[in-house]
Amino acid sequence: MTPSRQFPADHFLNRELSLLAFNRRVLAQAADEHVPLLERLRFLCIVSSNLDEFFEIRVAGLKEQIKLGSHAGGADGMTPLEVYRRVTVLAHGLIADQYALLNDVILPALAREDIAFLRRSLWTEAQRDWIHDFFVNEVMPVLTPIGLDPSHPFPRVLNKSLNFAVELEGTDAFGRNSGAAIVQAPRALPRVIRLPKELSGIDHGFVFLSSILHEFVGELFTGMSVLGCYQFRVTRNSDLFVDDEEVKNLRIALQGELPQRHFGDAVRLEIADNCSPAMAEFLLQQFGLDLSDLYRVPGIVNLVRLMSVPDQVDRPDLMYQPFQPGLPKVLAKRYDIFASIRKHDILIHHPFQAFNPVIQLLQQASDDPQVIAIKMTVYRTGTDSVLMQHLLRAAERGKEVTVVVELMARFDEEANLSIAARLEEVGAHVVYGVVGYKTHAKMLMVLRREDHGYRRYIHLGTGNYHPRTTRFYTDFGLLTSNPEIGDDVNEVFKQLTGLGKATALKHLWQAPFSLHSNMLASIRGEIDAALAGKPARIIAKMNSLLEPEIIEALYEASSAGVSIDLIVRGVCSLRPGIKGLSENIRVRSVIGRFLEHHRIFYFHADGRQNIYLSSADWMERNFFRRIEISFPVLEPKLKQRVLKEGLKPYLADNCQAWEMNGDGEYLIKPSRRNRSSAQELLLADLGVSVVSVT
Repeated sequence: MTPSRQFPADHFLNRELSLLAFNRRVLAQAADEHVPLLERLRFLCIVSSNLDEFFEIRVAGLKEQIKLGSHAGGADGMTPLEVYRRVTVLAHGLIADQYALLNDVILPALAREDIAFLRRSLWTEAQRDWIHDFFVNEVMPVLTPIGLDPSHPFPRVLNKSLNFAVELEGTDAFGRNSGAAIVQAPRALPRVIRLPKELSGIDHGFVFLSSILHEFVGELFTGMSVLGCYQFRVTRNSDLFVDDEEVKNLRIALQGELPQRHFGDAVRLEIADNCSPAMAEFLLQQFGLDLSDLYRVPGIVNLVRLMSVPDQVDRPDLMYQPFQPGLPKVLAKRYDIFASIRKHDILIHHPFQAFNPVIQLLQQASDDPQVIAIKMTVYRTGTDSVLMQHLLRAAERGKEVTVVVELMARFDEEANLSIAARLEEVGAHVVYGVVGYKTHAKMLMVLRREDHGYRRYIHLGTGNYHPRTTRFYTDFGLLTSNPEIGDDVNEVFKQLTGLGKATALKHLWQAPFSLHSNMLASIRGEIDAALAGKPARIIAKMNSLLEPEIIEALYEASSAGVSIDLIVRGVCSLRPGIKGLSENIRVRSVIGRFLEHHRIFYFHADGRQNIYLSSADWMERNFFRRIEISFPVLEPKLKQRVLKEGLKPYLADNCQAWEMNGDGEYLIKPSRRNRSSAQELLLADLGVSVVSVT
């Protein structure tokens, strides 16, 4: 149950403002000349993708609260209206800086490398002919222009889709002269089209779909004059609502709700900066938005579409140097995964080490006649995941396969519904956890019959079972056959698939039951040690830090003299370095090539050095509204590995680490001498080899 204690509002920073500050740090990667050019373009696109979700979820939530007349603030005390006003100002500034960086820096730099986006005004006659043929043959057949008049009302506009508002003059064959039309660009059309080299005159010449439509839109309105054509894009509320108390079948309820995601309430309107004031006002009225929700942009309205460009350009010299993930020494040669895990626990550090051992565990389990049952949680994995293929094969071979599929994994709901249906078709047991609690724990359990009875083989992770993201996210995975951990994992699966009271677990801390209280108890253990004059130390690495009671406990620990280092990639509501409150707390955020994703919690514990890994951030939702686990690293050698690889390099990073102050501002001071980059160090230490670019 969520704590109801109230703490001073000035102890906390606002969540939404902190999230925008995080995107500022990501944008700084796009501005960093030390980052390869095409990767800078990717970072620019990532900011757009992040902001889309920010508007779809966070801004949409603020607007809902304002509409309902709510004045209730969060822990920081700001009302929804106050937050919305500040967010609007900061978001406009961030987006303006983003486009300035694109237009003034990134695109000119790409052009110098023969990677260019050809402007309409500069097309040659030959280029125009080719592009016109493309329009006639590939684009025009799938377009449905909609003239606006009493029999053609304003169309339903999909969330984040590309559309064009067209101002017209003249009358058509039926004498209509409404003066306006809407053209919706189907999502099947590519937004960036590559021209043949012999036409573009450069190695990599592209043209935007929006440029093509602007140039030839008149052909959709025969005999009419086009006065203006303006691209626009609307962002909608994409949060799904399923009534936990009323729902009878979560799967059916979700299937009914998903189609509405594309047509939720509008929260943001992006338009081309040349759009006429009259058309901008008309569009705002159609979507029920205010002027503050209008974002005029000098370029294409969806920068996420540029994410495909690096993959279309064969320029490895403009991208991060490729690397080959390594393997723990015990798995470096041909191995029997079960024998290796029986020998001792195995820690895998992604992406520096390969995800393949986890795939190997599931593959061998599906083929091994001694394996009786497989149980697994699925939050995000992808519909074409090799893990799913092994689960399907295991079920087809008659093994007892149980999969806990989280249907409410945001933006993965449709993929997970598809996975659930395929598993059920081959006889697997599919359950959806507990209504009202997202199953976010990452667990895989294989039950194998051996000489002395059954043995459980376990994988626990800080990240998703998604082979693709394991190449870009930093995460830890633990393979173990420890019987007590196996008992704990089995107990959690029993809760998820059956009914019964929660029992005390031997090693795992579990949300919503014991995770919060055990974290608090560990912090208080360090407080007691400090007050007794003993060494006291806390190091925690996570994505987000928001939960008020944990933050207050950290303040108390700081006041008692506990040395605290927090590595928080994204949102942080704690104020570090404030005299009398948090002068012994330091907060840093590391932004680099890989998305920092693992959650690591270190407590000195009177020299025992307790280390827990988890899929849970220090947020209310993770502690009280999700099913999460935090698992200990028990073997001393593996503890030292976590310290050496997961914490110390990030505390020593002087290249990509941003230091946070008590006002929520982040500063980075890259060192020119004795450079230390955590991610580069780990690539060198753990990767098999770095492939040279020729």
